[in-house]
Amino acid sequence: MIDIKSIREDFPILNRKVNGYPLVYLDNAATSQTPKQVIKAITDYYTNYNANIHRGVHTLSQEATEKYEEARQKLQRHFNAAHPYEIIFTSGTTHGINLVANGFAALLQPGDELLVSAMEHHSNIVPWQMLCEKTGAVLKVIPMNEKGELEMEVYEQLLSDKTRIVFCNHISNALGTINPIEKIIKMAHDAGAAVLIDGAQAAPHIKADLQALDVDFYTVSAHKMCGPTGVGMLYGKESWLRKMPPYQGGGEMIAEVTFEKTTYADLPHKFEAGTPDICGGIAFGAAVDYMNGIGFDAIAAYEHELLDYATGRLLKEIEGVKIYGTAENKTSVISFNIEGIHPYDIGAILDKLGVAVRTGHHCAQPIMDYYKIPGTVRASFAFYNTREEVDRFIEAVQKAQMMLA
Repeated sequence: MIDIKSIREDFPILNRKVNGYPLVYLDNAATSQTPKQVIKAITDYYTNYNANIHRGVHTLSQEATEKYEEARQKLQRHFNAAHPYEIIFTSGTTHGINLVANGFAALLQPGDELLVSAMEHHSNIVPWQMLCEKTGAVLKVIPMNEKGELEMEVYEQLLSDKTRIVFCNHISNALGTINPIEKIIKMAHDAGAAVLIDGAQAAPHIKADLQALDVDFYTVSAHKMCGPTGVGMLYGKESWLRKMPPYQGGGEMIAEVTFEKTTYADLPHKFEAGTPDICGGIAFGAAVDYMNGIGFDAIAAYEHELLDYATGRLLKEIEGVKIYGTAENKTSVISFNIEGIHPYDIGAILDKLGVAVRTGHHCAQPIMDYYKIPGTVRASFAFYNTREEVDRFIEAVQKAQMMLA
């Protein structure tokens, strides 16, 4: 059970007003809010042991190093990676995807094939297009249907002995669809291909077991799961991380440097050039602790209740509404339009009423092209939202429709 009153007290920002109205924050798929426990971890770092890591013999450096590596171990345990060194700290999901795409540049030949799903965020499309331009590899698309589900039969047909890597999101940021990644991974492996899963949208809702999934790469951003911006995680199987060349050169990622030759450091430091976001990594660990304290099963159940309640009210009470993303298996995201009204106009009026939603193509333009629309209004719910906030949201949409009709 979710103790919603106690949870909301952990998030100071939920007490503020926007345009004279109590804030209703429904843009969680873009960035979640940050609890006091994570803010405290950030303050504690800069107040008590701010120092560079892995390099100093002095007390502050050793304390910072210990806390940073503890955070790596927390992520290892949370996602059930086999080893701490399979967790690479990044600046976010985009960085993780680019790191893998860059590594595969050394492993591909002209004519090799890469498979991408039709419902990807631009961050999981553009780096692979760049890779294809560089290597002569071919990008192929797994199509989706009207409900926002991948066409798995077509996926099976696309797989071949030329397929080198398959990449898709665990959950669509634009539609809320939970993709059948267990099947996607197994089918790819049966064809001899690697798999990268973009877990940015899944991490706030699902506790992924990476060893059970047998996935090769999994990427996450801290700011989607109550952590700070600018930090994230790439999980990679040890065998792949050892095979790939470093993404960036610099300090920390080396074992020995001469002007004639450089020897790279062992994992994970091989992929962590330069001074990292030390505070961010520590705070990421604090965020994982916080969410585990609530429990992911409880979070998922509560958010599903909010999703069902909001979806039911929207369909019943808003004339001309169309929801995009009606997959049988989805998370707490509602993307919708109202006939005859541009999504931006709805979002602007909702903001005037204190309700924060996202409008536009959500960095998933191919999805919008599929539906032949310019974008959607997206309301995305988190475990700290309430039914009363859903009611405020519905009332605001009704007012916006009345004003814009």
